[in-house]
Amino acid sequence: MAEAPIEIVHNAEAHRFEAHVDGGLARCDYRRVGNVLQVHHTEVPVALEGRGIAGQLVRATLDYAKAGGLRVAPYCSYVRSWMRRHPEYQALLAPGQTV
Repeated sequence: MAEAPIEIVHNAEAHRFEAHVDGGLARCDYRRVGNVLQVHHTEVPVALEGRGIAGQLVRATLDYAKAGGLRVAPYCSYVRSWMRRHPEYQALLAPGQTV
């Protein structure tokens, strides 16, 4: 199914990108350590799965890292998988990180 655009908000205080969709909260959580964004968790409520929301959250998170000159450590398995499918983002990988 094609991704329908959703509104993604950077909740800097909570260290995550999030989307409120149909009463549910989807999120991509990170920690910033120096110039590395450690992306450690992506979560989409079961009722919202299959709509491309997680991918949009990951893209927003990685675009934020890129715009800020940050590197990415994809500790979340979904983020690693997404980055494998989108090689144009692999240049963001922090030293020693692989997808």
